[in-house]
Amino acid sequence: MKILVLNGVNINITGSREDIYGTESLDDINARLKALADSKGAEIEFFQSNIEGEIVNRLQKGGFDGLIINAGAYTHYSYAIADALSCVKAKTVEVHLSNILAREEFRQKSVLAKHTAGCIAGFGGDSYMLALEFLLCER
Repeated sequence: MKILVLNGVNINITGSREDIYGTESLDDINARLKALADSKGAEIEFFQSNIEGEIVNRLQKGGFDGLIINAGAYTHYSYAIADALSCVKAKTVEVHLSNILAREEFRQKSVLAKHTAGCIAGFGGDSYMLALEFLLCER
């Protein structure tokens, strides 16, 4: 099984921005994900971009069986990413470091959600770990 972990805008500076996102860097989160994937015999790829079109291009490229996506702020308004997700055949989990339902009203809506199996939010880097566990256990 090949898993793509796709991160959007500003996720590359996780660990050095507002406390609400935690202190763990994206590299640290990715290292934990890789260790778990390796232990389960899964292949994992990481992709991050602050550019909406690059995210769409990566989704359209395909080549993965499962997808973990944290689009950052694009979650709330990128119909381009939502349209690209609608074409993805792989099981998809949306993740967020913070609890988006406890935040500003505009952050409580995801235009991506209808194209995902579910959303895991509010557990910091563990949100990604939970998503990977789900994808690896999914039959």
